[in-house]
Amino acid sequence: MSNWYTRVSNDLSLLPDFIAHYESELDKAKLEVKIHGNVEKNIAGLPGITEQRFNQLQEIEGVLNFLEIQLRKIRRTHFQKYLEAYNRVLSSRDAEKYVEGEQEVIDYETLINEVAYLRNRWLGIMKALESKNFMLGHVVRLRTAGMEDIILN
Repeated sequence: MSNWYTRVSNDLSLLPDFIAHYESELDKAKLEVKIHGNVEKNIAGLPGITEQRFNQLQEIEGVLNFLEIQLRKIRRTHFQKYLEAYNRVLSSRDAEKYVEGEQEVIDYETLINEVAYLRNRWLGIMKALESKNFMLGHVVRLRTAGMEDIILN
């Protein structure tokens, strides 16, 4: 597995590749949250799957955090421009409004929104894995209580 955080933080043009990679991984992860077949195999594989998918979520959150830091830098630069080099004196609130309208700020906010959407979908995978763990635990309890022939299709 490549370190996408380092790659994206060094070269922002790799962001579409980053998103495409995690979109395809998301499709694979959706298959892993399904419960089917042998319960013991499902239970045995769950910790490794959870660890892998959680690490991927953390990498997405790292890239999202990097983009938010970059946005703060861009906003500061534009804010400073409006307060120090603008033709007339602006209040902080006026300068803030002008900064929000800058194309560079809007572009970064759009990128952040797209990565945040990806992150939220990955949070759904983590919730599904938690649910799978909960459900499998209850199937094991049922087996312990004497219902040995439970098979999930």
